[in-house]
Amino acid sequence: MTESSAPRTVEFWCDLQCPDCATALGDVRALRAAHGDGVDIVLRHFPLEKHKFAFAAAEAAEEAFVQGQGWPYVEALLSRIEELDRGGTGFLVELAGELGLDGEELDTALIDGRHSLTVEADHAEGKAIGVKGTPSYVVAGKLLDGSKSQDGLRDRIESLLG
Repeated sequence: MTESSAPRTVEFWCDLQCPDCATALGDVRALRAAHGDGVDIVLRHFPLEKHKFAFAAAEAAEEAFVQGQGWPYVEALLSRIEELDRGGTGFLVELAGELGLDGEELDTALIDGRHSLTVEADHAEGKAIGVKGTPSYVVAGKLLDGSKSQDGLRDRIESLLG
Protein backbone atom coordinates (compact mmCIF):
# COMPACT_ATOMS: atom_id res chain seq x y z
CA MET A 1 0.00 0.00 0.00
CA THR A 2 1.47 3.37 -0.94
CA GLU A 3 1.55 6.17 1.57
CA SER A 4 -1.15 8.12 -0.31
CA SER A 5 -3.48 5.10 -0.29
CA ALA A 6 -2.85 4.23 3.36
CA PRO A 7 -5.94 4.48 5.53
CA ARG A 8 -6.37 7.75 7.36
CA THR A 9 -7.16 7.53 11.04
CA VAL A 10 -10.02 9.05 13.02
CA GLU A 11 -9.74 8.56 16.77
CA PHE A 12 -13.22 8.46 18.32
CA TRP A 13 -12.86 9.39 22.01
CA CYS A 14 -15.91 7.92 23.66
CA ASP A 15 -17.65 7.18 26.94
CA LEU A 16 -19.78 4.11 26.32
CA GLN A 17 -22.46 5.29 28.74
CA CYS A 18 -22.73 8.77 27.18
CA PRO A 19 -25.93 9.75 25.33
CA ASP A 20 -23.95 12.21 23.17
CA CYS A 21 -21.63 9.40 22.09
CA ALA A 22 -24.69 7.36 21.15
CA THR A 23 -25.78 10.25 18.93
CA ALA A 24 -22.26 10.56 17.47
CA LEU A 25 -22.42 6.95 16.35
CA GLY A 26 -24.43 8.16 13.35
CA ASP A 27 -21.46 10.26 12.25
CA VAL A 28 -19.08 7.34 12.76
CA ARG A 29 -21.29 5.13 10.58
CA ALA A 30 -21.52 7.86 7.91
CA LEU A 31 -17.74 8.25 7.85
CA ARG A 32 -17.33 4.50 7.42
CA ALA A 33 -19.90 4.45 4.63
CA ALA A 34 -18.34 7.40 2.82
CA HIS A 35 -14.73 6.26 3.08
CA GLY A 36 -14.82 2.48 3.47
CA ASP A 37 -11.37 1.04 4.07
CA GLY A 38 -9.78 4.44 3.36
CA VAL A 39 -10.51 5.60 6.91
CA ASP A 40 -9.59 3.67 10.03
CA ILE A 41 -11.89 4.65 12.91
CA VAL A 42 -10.24 3.80 16.20
CA LEU A 43 -12.21 3.69 19.44
CA ARG A 44 -10.43 5.46 22.28
CA HIS A 45 -11.84 5.28 25.79
CA PHE A 46 -12.59 8.35 27.85
CA PRO A 47 -14.98 7.18 30.59
CA LEU A 48 -16.47 10.09 32.49
CA GLU A 49 -16.77 9.95 36.28
CA LYS A 50 -20.44 10.88 36.13
CA HIS A 51 -21.25 7.59 34.38
CA LYS A 52 -21.10 4.80 36.94
CA PHE A 53 -20.58 1.92 34.47
CA ALA A 54 -18.50 3.70 31.79
CA PHE A 55 -15.18 2.21 32.87
CA ALA A 56 -16.60 -1.32 33.00
CA ALA A 57 -18.27 -0.75 29.62
CA ALA A 58 -14.91 0.26 28.14
CA GLU A 59 -13.29 -2.89 29.54
CA ALA A 60 -16.14 -5.00 28.15
CA ALA A 61 -15.71 -3.40 24.74
CA GLU A 62 -12.00 -4.23 24.80
CA GLU A 63 -12.86 -7.87 25.49
CA ALA A 64 -15.39 -7.78 22.63
CA PHE A 65 -12.60 -6.56 20.33
CA VAL A 66 -10.42 -9.46 21.50
CA GLN A 67 -13.29 -11.79 20.64
CA GLY A 68 -13.59 -10.23 17.17
CA GLN A 69 -16.85 -8.34 17.67
CA GLY A 70 -15.72 -4.99 19.06
CA TRP A 71 -17.61 -2.57 16.86
CA PRO A 72 -20.88 -4.57 16.88
CA TYR A 73 -20.65 -4.64 20.68
CA VAL A 74 -19.90 -0.91 20.91
CA GLU A 75 -22.79 -0.05 18.58
CA ALA A 76 -25.21 -2.30 20.45
CA LEU A 77 -24.10 -0.91 23.79
CA LEU A 78 -24.43 2.73 22.71
CA SER A 79 -27.91 2.03 21.35
CA ARG A 80 -28.97 0.62 24.75
CA ILE A 81 -27.34 2.89 27.34
CA GLU A 82 -30.56 3.12 29.35
CA GLU A 83 -30.34 -0.63 29.92
CA LEU A 84 -26.72 -0.23 31.01
CA ASP A 85 -27.84 2.46 33.47
CA ARG A 86 -30.30 -0.02 35.01
CA GLY A 87 -28.44 -3.32 34.62
CA GLY A 88 -24.79 -2.41 35.17
CA THR A 89 -22.15 -5.05 34.59
CA GLY A 90 -24.77 -7.78 34.40
CA PHE A 91 -26.16 -6.07 31.32
CA LEU A 92 -22.66 -5.92 29.76
CA VAL A 93 -22.39 -9.71 30.07
CA GLU A 94 -25.96 -10.26 28.88
CA LEU A 95 -25.35 -8.11 25.79
CA ALA A 96 -22.24 -10.13 24.97
CA GLY A 97 -24.30 -13.31 25.00
CA GLU A 98 -26.95 -11.75 22.78
CA LEU A 99 -24.25 -10.95 20.20
CA GLY A 100 -22.81 -14.46 20.28
CA LEU A 101 -19.74 -13.55 22.29
CA ASP A 102 -18.42 -15.65 25.15
CA GLY A 103 -20.27 -13.94 27.99
CA GLU A 104 -18.47 -15.97 30.66
CA GLU A 105 -15.11 -14.84 29.31
CA LEU A 106 -16.29 -11.23 29.20
CA ASP A 107 -17.48 -11.53 32.80
CA THR A 108 -14.10 -12.99 33.79
CA ALA A 109 -12.34 -10.12 32.00
CA LEU A 110 -14.37 -7.63 34.03
CA ILE A 111 -13.51 -9.45 37.26
CA ASP A 112 -9.80 -9.89 36.60
CA GLY A 113 -9.37 -6.43 35.08
CA ARG A 114 -7.28 -7.64 32.16
CA HIS A 115 -8.28 -4.62 30.04
CA SER A 116 -8.17 -1.99 32.77
CA LEU A 117 -4.66 -0.81 31.87
CA THR A 118 -5.74 -0.23 28.25
CA VAL A 119 -8.70 1.86 29.38
CA GLU A 120 -6.61 3.76 31.95
CA ALA A 121 -3.91 4.46 29.34
CA ASP A 122 -6.48 5.81 26.88
CA HIS A 123 -7.99 8.02 29.56
CA ALA A 124 -4.59 9.37 30.61
CA GLU A 125 -3.61 10.04 27.00
CA GLY A 126 -6.93 11.76 26.39
CA LYS A 127 -6.34 14.08 29.32
CA ALA A 128 -2.78 14.75 28.14
CA ILE A 129 -3.91 15.81 24.66
CA GLY A 130 -6.76 17.97 25.96
CA VAL A 131 -9.87 15.79 25.71
CA LYS A 132 -12.36 17.36 28.11
CA GLY A 133 -15.55 15.49 27.25
CA THR A 134 -17.16 13.08 24.86
CA PRO A 135 -17.53 12.60 22.02
CA SER A 136 -14.25 14.02 20.81
CA TYR A 137 -12.16 13.16 17.79
CA VAL A 138 -8.54 13.43 16.75
CA VAL A 139 -8.13 13.79 12.99
CA ALA A 140 -4.89 14.75 11.25
CA GLY A 141 -3.43 15.72 14.61
CA LYS A 142 -6.31 18.07 15.46
CA LEU A 143 -8.57 17.61 18.47
CA LEU A 144 -12.26 18.21 17.76
CA ASP A 145 -14.51 18.52 20.82
CA GLY A 146 -18.09 17.42 20.29
CA SER A 147 -19.04 17.34 23.96
CA LYS A 148 -20.83 20.69 23.90
CA SER A 149 -22.20 20.54 20.35
CA GLN A 150 -21.91 18.15 17.45
CA ASP A 151 -23.20 20.66 14.90
CA GLY A 152 -20.92 20.69 11.87
CA LEU A 153 -18.52 18.23 13.45
CA ARG A 154 -18.75 15.60 10.71
CA ASP A 155 -18.11 18.29 8.08
CA ARG A 156 -14.98 19.37 9.96
CA ILE A 157 -13.80 15.76 10.14
CA GLU A 158 -14.44 15.33 6.40
CA SER A 159 -12.47 18.47 5.58
CA LEU A 160 -9.51 17.25 7.66
CA LEU A 161 -9.64 13.89 5.91
CA GLY A 162 -9.40 15.70 2.59
